[in-house]
Amino acid sequence: MKAEQKQISNDLTKPINHKGFLFDLIIYISVMFLIREIYFPSVGFIINGLFWSLTTLIIATWRMKVRNVSWKDLGLRKPESFKKTLFVTIGILIAIVLSIMAFEMIKDYLPFSLEQKNYSENSASKFGNLKGNWLLFFTIMPAVLLESMLEELLDRGFLINWFEKLFSQTTIATILAVILQALIFGFRHSYDLSDRSIRVGLIGLIMGIAYVKFGRNLWPLIIAHCVLNTMSMVDRV
Repeated sequence: MKAEQKQISNDLTKPINHKGFLFDLIIYISVMFLIREIYFPSVGFIINGLFWSLTTLIIATWRMKVRNVSWKDLGLRKPESFKKTLFVTIGILIAIVLSIMAFEMIKDYLPFSLEQKNYSENSASKFGNLKGNWLLFFTIMPAVLLESMLEELLDRGFLINWFEKLFSQTTIATILAVILQALIFGFRHSYDLSDRSIRVGLIGLIMGIAYVKFGRNLWPLIIAHCVLNTMSMVDRV
């Protein structure tokens, strides 16, 4: 225990390489968006999505290795309490539902207009014809759940911590980190200012707050994300 405390104390006193973390973020965010310009029509949207996320994961893991950081350090570790994990997961889901309900109530009063797109048609083309097709549903769900996990690793685990390091000289570094990752998360899902991008951004914001407030363990976020995506996919069948 004393050795661990000494190591933590030493880590806190080490000067932070802000330029290094900025360099990491530039590489990471550039790859995260540019890799989406590569699309293989023959394998469908889900496989392409996994290709994009896994490529980004490789970049993140590479930069983490340079900074001597592991995924366990960022929260991919065994939860201390199953009960706490369950309560946090349920709390996340409730907060997301309430925030989206609040947004739906106020969106018509916003001082700016939102892009209007038919996302139901886009989803049908992305995932195939799921209506009544449970075989297709169970075939693609493993990939959907894996993608859910990867998004939490990358958007909450990596981005929040790297933005925090970048802004660590400010007193609101964590707030900036949580907000920026939510903005990126929302925009990346639709590349516009629309109902969908704001809803996804709200989800990212709540996930980010939960990550920071409840011990920086990724498992409650991963479970909540998997539940949300499962419900979304079931709604399409």
